[in-house]
Amino acid sequence: MTLFELAAEGLFQPGNVSRVTSVGRFFRKSKLDELPQLINVLIGDMSMVGPRPEVANWVAVYPDAWDIILTVRPGITDNASIIFQDEESILAEVDDPEQVYRQVILPRKLELYIDYVGNHSLFGDLMIILRTLKVLRLYERKPEDTIRESFSVQERIEVSKRGA
Repeated sequence: MTLFELAAEGLFQPGNVSRVTSVGRFFRKSKLDELPQLINVLIGDMSMVGPRPEVANWVAVYPDAWDIILTVRPGITDNASIIFQDEESILAEVDDPEQVYRQVILPRKLELYIDYVGNHSLFGDLMIILRTLKVLRLYERKPEDTIRESFSVQERIEVSKRGA
């Protein structure tokens, strides 16, 4: 299947960054590729904070969880976006990115999404926005941020479960 066919079907191939140009990498790293979603926020289809939209084939993997998650408006940023800010590079480093996404990353994201659905608040949303800005390097990095980057995928998952 070609990239255009995959895109037309809304498929997502974890860890596949071969189709991303150097300009695209810059836009992704700086999160500038998210700016068009602000239009969706302005027209009311999305929120600034909330669970990230997922492609249909991954929604089908855990439909019960998505039934809960889809009760709130999707957002541009959330805790999972912060924790897995370098998801592409994580998946590019593993032997079977699809398996790691399905069995490790996606279940953790779903836990974070469901937690958000049950506990979101204005203060919580403001805190997520501030942490997102920090991740985007608008604030100084703390030493523990650099340490966290050296963790393995599994270590990052465990740290995120503890709320670090």
